[in-house]
Amino acid sequence: MPAISVSHLAWSTPDGRAVLDDLTLDFGRERAGLVGRNGVGKSTLLRLLTRELEPSRGSVRMQGTVGTLRQIVQLSPRETLADLLGIADGLALLHRAEAGVATLDELAEADWTLEARAEEALAQVGLDLPLDAPLVRLSGGQRTRAALAGAIFAAPDFLLLDEPTNNLDRDGRQAVRDLLHGWRAGAIVVSHDRELLDAMDAIVELTTLGAQRYGGNWSQYRARKAIELAAAEQDLASAERRVAEVERKAQVATERQQRRDAAGSRSAAKGGMPRILLGARKEKAENSGGGGARLADRLRADASQAFEQARERIERIEPLSVQLAPTGLAPSREVLALAHVTAGYDPAEPVLRDVSLKIAGPERVAIVGANGSGKSTLLRVVTGDLAPFSGRVVVHVPAALFDQRVSLLDPAGTIAENYARLNPGVDENGCRAALARFGFRAEAGDRRCDTLSGGQMLRAGLACVLGSPAPPPLLILDEPTNHLDIESVTAVEAGLRAYDGALLVVSHDTAFLENIGVTRRLPLDGA
Repeated sequence: MPAISVSHLAWSTPDGRAVLDDLTLDFGRERAGLVGRNGVGKSTLLRLLTRELEPSRGSVRMQGTVGTLRQIVQLSPRETLADLLGIADGLALLHRAEAGVATLDELAEADWTLEARAEEALAQVGLDLPLDAPLVRLSGGQRTRAALAGAIFAAPDFLLLDEPTNNLDRDGRQAVRDLLHGWRAGAIVVSHDRELLDAMDAIVELTTLGAQRYGGNWSQYRARKAIELAAAEQDLASAERRVAEVERKAQVATERQQRRDAAGSRSAAKGGMPRILLGARKEKAENSGGGGARLADRLRADASQAFEQARERIERIEPLSVQLAPTGLAPSREVLALAHVTAGYDPAEPVLRDVSLKIAGPERVAIVGANGSGKSTLLRVVTGDLAPFSGRVVVHVPAALFDQRVSLLDPAGTIAENYARLNPGVDENGCRAALARFGFRAEAGDRRCDTLSGGQMLRAGLACVLGSPAPPPLLILDEPTNHLDIESVTAVEAGLRAYDGALLVVSHDTAFLENIGVTRRLPLDGA
């Protein structure tokens, strides 16, 4: 029976920061959602399961084959869908056979079902493209679908999927849910997509306290988690009251003993008691006081132990507080103007045709459309990364772009170093205070950006730009919630609602768009 087991697993970063410690888990023929806050080690665990990383301690035992969602990095403009599926050589052999130039040995190795099976895998994820389509020409969502097809092509015993709905439009997300709904092998899915997690058979929660398995889907997990948390908080409150009560009683006993000792001293000073009796009473008082102190210490220790045990059941979380300085953007100020823009990568087949847009004052505009309709291409035109074939683009105010890679950050620098580079007039105290508001307190601000998880990287970028004393009047956001945990999304939404500048946003998260107050949508239908 296919199974994955990890025993006492531990892994630390090269600089010695522990990410996973003493983790023991088992996965069988089930669909398990792996959830937890940014940076707790979810993606690290998947990389340990695929042997991409070696554990610092412990072991991984694998029975069965594994398919993974490849994070596509374009290595060559000639890389195609067939390369992604790992069948380029097999297809080339079939083409030689069809042309009559294959050798007898090659004909014996030919898999005549290869093309049909590949097209079936692509159809399962809702992708209708030729196998020789260059990956460089695909949108982010199409690449994600193609990577999913690559993961399921060999019919593995386990699928390991890291944020499989990122970059996908609603149809693409539904295709992933449909795929997993019909999946009869094992699957471990890292995701913050609540709809996808509701299709799981079990939820495994990673926290700073370790791992906990919950049977059932996301909604059932949340209900049980709420009950557990309420019980743990009640126990903690009870333990706190017990500690306070022990301290109060110990203080009362000490004061009572002190009054008795004082009364005895006054009586002795009057000379009304024989010396031998005075000595006996003094010894008794000292013994009584010592016994009371020992009893009080024992009660304190018992109460403190109960308090610590109760506190250990509750994850200690540093709150994210997104507080922004005003930009001073006037309501009538024109921020951005696009006039009849046509753009793309091939003049013969432009991605955008005759697009016009004006943003004035603190407007919030969402660019919407299916995968491949040109949303990210339009952002590249706005930021100047891509020159249009025709038309005019004018950005009237300072702007900051948050793309999928948070490329405004230097990966080799620390969070604090990046903040200082992007905000040269801010002193050390101001830097640390700004980073703390985004959850990077004390030494956390000294972490190198290339050691951060995707969610932490975005949060660091937000801290460096939105935590500035003078945030830019225009923010350009490309799928900003993709790597954030649910609690962080809520905090970012609250911060952006308080932002008084203009927003230009690409996002498939409709709840996020509503929560940040988007007032207008620019639909793109593709060329």
